[in-house]
Amino acid sequence: MVRECCRLDMSSYGSVLFLFSLLVWGTNAQEAPASAAQRCFCQVTGYLDDCTCDVETIDRFNNHGLFPKLQQLVASDYFRYYKVNLKKSCPFWEDNSHCGVRDCAVNPCSSDEVPGFKPPGFKYTEEANHVHEDVDDCEKEKRLSAVDESLSVETQEAMLKWNRHDDSSDNFCEVDDEESPDAEYVDLLKNPERFTGYKGADTWRIWNSIYEENCFKPKAVQRPLNPLTSSRGENEGNMFYNWLDGLCVEKRAFYRLISGLHASINIHLCATYLLKDTWMDKIWGHNVAEFQKRFDATLTHGEGPKRLRNLYFIYLIELRAISKVLPFFERSNFLLYTGNETKDKETKKILLDVLQDARDFPLHFDENSLFSGDKKEAAKLKEDFRQHFRNISKIMDCVGCFKCRLWGKLQTQGLGTALKILFSEKQIENLSESNQPSAFHLTRQEIVALFNAFGRISTSVKELENFRKLLEKV
Repeated sequence: MVRECCRLDMSSYGSVLFLFSLLVWGTNAQEAPASAAQRCFCQVTGYLDDCTCDVETIDRFNNHGLFPKLQQLVASDYFRYYKVNLKKSCPFWEDNSHCGVRDCAVNPCSSDEVPGFKPPGFKYTEEANHVHEDVDDCEKEKRLSAVDESLSVETQEAMLKWNRHDDSSDNFCEVDDEESPDAEYVDLLKNPERFTGYKGADTWRIWNSIYEENCFKPKAVQRPLNPLTSSRGENEGNMFYNWLDGLCVEKRAFYRLISGLHASINIHLCATYLLKDTWMDKIWGHNVAEFQKRFDATLTHGEGPKRLRNLYFIYLIELRAISKVLPFFERSNFLLYTGNETKDKETKKILLDVLQDARDFPLHFDENSLFSGDKKEAAKLKEDFRQHFRNISKIMDCVGCFKCRLWGKLQTQGLGTALKILFSEKQIENLSESNQPSAFHLTRQEIVALFNAFGRISTSVKELENFRKLLEKV
């Protein structure tokens, strides 16, 4: 029989540990009632399916090492500004349901302050290149991003590469045209991802389109807890996971990546929830009840812990990608250019430190298990994989909340960039120190998306530690 795609069969250590926990605690709720923390995290332990890594190793590596470094990196001037077009119309359905909630709004830099609007020949003086503390952030971005014509040839060539949009066949995302008049720089630190009040049928429609139309799922198989279907039988979960377990590893990985991204976004919303809103102030913080609603095993019929395990899966995928892209960034001619040479060197040092830590992680996901076997079949499957993910990146333009759209676009582009890196191993290996064009290149937009997206996944893993502690008090 001709094999459609690669299968990878590994024992589920998490399931074994879960069964062990049942033996320890018993199945009689009257004898040993499960605590709130146990209901959310009892199954979030041990080895992950299709991987050789366990949850505990990731927790230690992230929470006590990589997380603080990533936070420092994405707060730097190079990584905090993301150019995005939030005015695109939805390509799949008519949608005028833009969110009217004030917390959905995004505050971009105004057009006359966006880099690239200065007249030809414009130069900053040495004094102007120095960013004073009293200038506002948009003015600071204008100065930091302006092209200084007194730059060395090496720097000018690096800047030109940033402006070259690469829409090659290796891209997994529909990328915004940075030259579009509708594309604007957004300060990610001033527009954080958090609960905005955007919920209900509009959000269900977005996720339903992603899961039902782009995750290789036949219509006959019902996704558990789908709010747009009337079925709520316990058998739907069994049928779904029997189908999922029967898939090849590539299609199973695709679903788990999307589920992990979805879980991560939900964790962000629960961790920065609007707890108090008065005319005097707003208070954002952890909403334990909301977290339980989304991840408690009892309240989600067993789905919540599975979603949290998928968070760790996407963490491994993106971690593997940034470990593999180290040769691209460690070249001496690669610059994180903002105009402040001292800070640029400091930022690159932090970046290389993050990449070195990622490379030294002991239990990486083995991407060679994907798209192996018959070359023709593997190529077709890889193209299907890419097209499905490109569709998901387009769906982000249908999100009605602009702040949610911003972070949805950034995180899907970041994941798409990670996938691009994973399957560009030969091109990365052939990179040289020269300024000659190479087969592998990342735009500034991709770089900013990649590390901010992984920063969000890393934050979610860290927040699970916080929610564990909070739930132990419930």
